[in-house]
Amino acid sequence: MFYYLFKYLDQAFNLPGAGVFEYLSFRAALAIITSLIISLVFGKRWISFLNRKQVGETIRDLGLEGQLEKQGTPTMGGLIILTSILVPVLLFAKLNNIYIILMIFTTIWLGSIGFLDDYIKVFKKKKEGLPGKYKIAGQIILGLIVG
Repeated sequence: MFYYLFKYLDQAFNLPGAGVFEYLSFRAALAIITSLIISLVFGKRWISFLNRKQVGETIRDLGLEGQLEKQGTPTMGGLIILTSILVPVLLFAKLNNIYIILMIFTTIWLGSIGFLDDYIKVFKKKKEGLPGKYKIAGQIILGLIVG
């Protein structure tokens, strides 16, 4: 979005400095900084929220040493990662680029599979989550679409 905004401002009003958004390196640096800020600021709050709501891992007892330490670890942290990826891309990328479109589509698709897996584990109380055959099927379908 910012790319198109500053391109318009540069062409229409000849705004000094607006042309810097034409440079991929500048937009990439801003995207990295934005991603870092999102993950640091909202990540801690999201994890605290998940802890307060007691949204955490349930562990199958396999008799392994140290495995019970993971009990209660907040899950659904992938939402932090997805937000940290998608927001900077939507803000700083050229959205008419086919590779950007594929990246956004793939990220949302695989993030949805991960979210569904965590949702089933936490809220449906099924320790196995989404069955593996559905995860693989979703990945194969995505591969066929992208291919």
